[in-house]
Amino acid sequence: MNEPDFTNSVRAVIAELQEGEIVTYGEVAAQVGRPGAARAVGHVLKSSTGLPWWRVVTAGGRLVPGAEQRHAELLRAEGIEVADGRIVRSAR
Repeated sequence: MNEPDFTNSVRAVIAELQEGEIVTYGEVAAQVGRPGAARAVGHVLKSSTGLPWWRVVTAGGRLVPGAEQRHAELLRAEGIEVADGRIVRSAR
């Protein structure tokens, strides 16, 4: 999969996430056929606008470093419990 295909596929997966639905960076990478490319998913999110980035967390449920407060606010608004910089309920 070339980079534009990867980027477009990642954007499509994240755009389809529904309110209250959480995935990990690794799950998105696997879904688009690039298991192990979790960091690349993060780079796509960082450079994209208009996507529900807050619905993506680390494998350990941690929020985006440097944006924890905003990340937590957006997740809580969708009914996701957050404590100590992590989601309380498990990712899908």
